[in-house]
Amino acid sequence: MALHRLAMLMAFAPLLLFSSAERASTAPPVRLEAEALTGDADVTVAGQVVAASQATVQRDDRQYPFYMPMQGLRPPAVIMRVRCDASRAAGREVFDRPSAAALEGRIEGGYEFVYEAYDGAGRPCVYPFAPSMPQIVGQTNGTQYIFRSSVPGVQVTFRTNDAWATINPRLFELGPQRIHFEMRDIALDFPGAGEAKGAVHLEVLDVTRPGLITAVIRRSTIFGGKNAIFVPGGETMVLIEDSIIRGNVGDSVDQEHGTYINGTLVTHVRNSTWYGQKGWIDVASGHQLKDKAYLRVYENVTVANLPGATVPSAMPLIDISAFGFTWSNNLQLKRVPPAQEVRDSLVDLRTEIVYGAPDHYPWNIMVDPGWRMPANPLGALDQVYLSVFQNTLVDSFRSEPHVFRLNMQGLGVEPGTPTVIGNEQTTRAQQRMVSLAFNTRGTLRRAYTNEGWTYSDPVLPPEMQWVKDRDAFIRHALGLIGR
Repeated sequence: MALHRLAMLMAFAPLLLFSSAERASTAPPVRLEAEALTGDADVTVAGQVVAASQATVQRDDRQYPFYMPMQGLRPPAVIMRVRCDASRAAGREVFDRPSAAALEGRIEGGYEFVYEAYDGAGRPCVYPFAPSMPQIVGQTNGTQYIFRSSVPGVQVTFRTNDAWATINPRLFELGPQRIHFEMRDIALDFPGAGEAKGAVHLEVLDVTRPGLITAVIRRSTIFGGKNAIFVPGGETMVLIEDSIIRGNVGDSVDQEHGTYINGTLVTHVRNSTWYGQKGWIDVASGHQLKDKAYLRVYENVTVANLPGATVPSAMPLIDISAFGFTWSNNLQLKRVPPAQEVRDSLVDLRTEIVYGAPDHYPWNIMVDPGWRMPANPLGALDQVYLSVFQNTLVDSFRSEPHVFRLNMQGLGVEPGTPTVIGNEQTTRAQQRMVSLAFNTRGTLRRAYTNEGWTYSDPVLPPEMQWVKDRDAFIRHALGLIGR
């Protein structure tokens, strides 16, 4: 059985990456407005031409999406440069200066770990441990926490069977503070890390508005943890680009996911691949990407249920919240047969649970007596929660009955829980959600189920063409909540 699963992975993985690379290289280029990070140039070195997960791209690592306010961040107070061969021999980080020992694992003012990219033989360095997590002390507002290779575009690898292996900056009770996390050119290979909440666990908690956490993952490969990436709910914006998320290794396979982003502000993913969600032979298992941000932007993204630690998951590949906004272009969905009966949807826009703070939403997320859908919903797209999927490609072992499912809004929440009740009792006219799909193709029968206000290849009124423009869509969604 193990050899069979390995053969499946080896057979499909090259196809996954090749087809994604071909698609990304031929897709129209997408411009990402940005502003430079202030501070010392050594903190964020400009990128060079790099071999990314899906395309060869050139990016400046000092550039960030236009909606991320990067002003006011100060350079990390401590820059630690880690030597490859000496660290490999010692089984722990060995720094380039003896004074590093005086820190005693306590750092104030932010830090940057720069890992030597090559070993003495000229090969990309493989560090046989998980990165050290210093204790963060003192003032934290405006601080940055950065992990990167010394050579942009050359990944360093951390490989260990440690059950608790993780990158986990731990910060609590932050209030209205501004914090930035970044990981560049890092590969995490943690096959035994079944106790860690995430191979990357952004445990930065209790930030209150107008405070903000930004987290950026660039040119990285991630495998391990109960969830390969876990981001708790809060005032958080996440950007993932040119990366591969290879899955998780936890044992609660129906509760853990390739990536779990829980009640945040923004998830922006581009030129990246998800595969390897850990399934189980007698459990439908989790999702490749579970994303409950208020705003989700997916550009040139591949999501597949190719098997990771065990068998393929039978669940929808992507589980996102219908509350809020989704904009997608060139999403590629790949499904191989699981051990369990497969769930019909590939992308599930769900309404059964409330995620995120109430002020993340401009309108009631339950049915509202003061709202009725206008006679022409396509003329009222600026008044509803909206998802737009452009150029979605489905590659499945079967002809999928549908790709997207938009669930119905409910009547309220069960007291003391985030669970929505009454979804099955509401009418179509009461819904304040619309989903649009343009140019959905591949192995499928139709784009949507019959629920809700959904449209496949609609003709939009001239005044609603903005929904296809990524930047206009972002400005609309964030503007509604004053972000």
